[in-house]
Amino acid sequence: MSRQKLAIFGALLLAASCSGVTGGRTVVKGAGPDELLKLRYGPGLGYKVKLGLPDGTALVRRDCVTEMGQLWCRVSLADAPAVTGYVSADYLSAP
Repeated sequence: MSRQKLAIFGALLLAASCSGVTGGRTVVKGAGPDELLKLRYGPGLGYKVKLGLPDGTALVRRDCVTEMGQLWCRVSLADAPAVTGYVSADYLSAP
């Protein structure tokens, strides 16, 4: 399978995993040992950062949107549901 086809397949699979799934549990994965995933006030890099989330942080996925070709998911902290924001779907994984 070519890289382009693999990239398209991966994007479709990721979009399918977000679409229609609300209340789904997920965890932060891939931010790195010395980095934090940025929880933002809105879906995109132009929004301010609310807080940083380390790998392994449990989240509840609410919904996802595409902004500028990037999939962003509205999430809340599993242990503090009132804390909500947007993260890049690239860093979400099944628990």
